[in-house]
Amino acid sequence: QVQLVESGGGLVEAGGSLRLSCAASGSIFRFYSMAWYRQAPGKQRELVAIIINGGSTNYADSVKGRFTISRDSAKNTVDLQMNSLKPEDTAVYYCQTTIDTESVYKSIYWGQGTQVTVSS
Repeated sequence: QVQLVESGGGLVEAGGSLRLSCAASGSIFRFYSMAWYRQAPGKQRELVAIIINGGSTNYADSVKGRFTISRDSAKNTVDLQMNSLKPEDTAVYYCQTTIDTESVYKSIYWGQGTQVTVSS
């Protein structure tokens, strides 16, 4: 059983910062990637940032220069530092990982989500 537990969401004023954290636990044999997605009310879930095993990163255009994804391989955690937050960043943020477990190759797991609200 693999679990992803997110923390760090909350309410912040526009221009402020938040840091989201996600901890992965369970029978994980190999990480391929860890990512943050978000879903705003009435919108589809979208990729915010992803870090690939090896360290390469990719960001949605809307967050480039403001958000930074980082991973601690020893702790199996991934963080999302969000600066210069805008009201349009308001959403539920989900952690996602693609991994090998003891029985499944390249399986995808999701966290439960954490709410980020940016007031104008």
